[in-house]
Amino acid sequence: MKKVSFAAFGGPDVLRLMDAEEPHAGPGRIRIAVRAAGVNPVDWRIREGQFQQISPLALPAGVGQDAAGVVDEIGEGAEGVEIGDPVFGVGSDTYAEFAVLSSWARMPEGLTFEEAAGYPSVMETALRIIREAGVSSGQTLLVNGASGGVGSAVLQIARDRGIAVIGTAGAANQDYLRGLGAVATTYGEGWAERVRRLGRVDAALDLAGSGVLRELVELTGDPQKVITIADPAARELGVRFSGAAGSMTDALTEAARLISEGGLHIPVARSYPLAEAAAAHIDSQAGHTRGRRVIIV
Repeated sequence: MKKVSFAAFGGPDVLRLMDAEEPHAGPGRIRIAVRAAGVNPVDWRIREGQFQQISPLALPAGVGQDAAGVVDEIGEGAEGVEIGDPVFGVGSDTYAEFAVLSSWARMPEGLTFEEAAGYPSVMETALRIIREAGVSSGQTLLVNGASGGVGSAVLQIARDRGIAVIGTAGAANQDYLRGLGAVATTYGEGWAERVRRLGRVDAALDLAGSGVLRELVELTGDPQKVITIADPAARELGVRFSGAAGSMTDALTEAARLISEGGLHIPVARSYPLAEAAAAHIDSQAGHTRGRRVIIV
């Protein structure tokens, strides 16, 4: 089979499309014929070696964790699926023709493989950080970097739960945020004052890592009311850095429910063939997307 891998840490140029042995589903796992794989910032952070001190990775290594495809092998003890079922979920080395998933759910009717591949990790992250922020119906959540995949999910989950959202994004994405139910404002000079004029903020999420934690603390009045998934300066300011994953099964179940009810849609900003994984990483690192990037297999 074809698989994207890298033999040295570095930039996007270390990625190679190689011939590799097919993986097989062990106990409690399933294998899918991959139709699409989600591109996440964690993919290129691993490729750069950013997590080596936390979780050492042996090289050569594959890339990717999110995928959608068709079940073609079921490991012992894996239940709830049959050969031929279309599913989406998370596993390892998903930039490949075949991948093993550790968590999965049947794809909601009407969802394409390309769309489905963009949901798993962003839904888990969005649900986790909303829970950690401790906001509930009637309160207001400020989201910095609201137009990307995680932000898109946060806004729609918040809308479903009756949580008001103020979202920051570039000028081109203001209408997009409003379409997801948020009160929108732009980045740049004076952004914090623009937020103040919009009303009280009960908690804040930093999804962009753009160096605004001090302002978020000032806006909420308490560093413990600020959660970041992208700024390593969090601890210095008493802000919580959210990195430990929660239940992927719960996230996939909630995603399927919201999608089926018409309450969740994360657009595919751009798709790439498997051979252009490096281009997908370059664009992901540049940021400023609306929705998700995915690789088509």
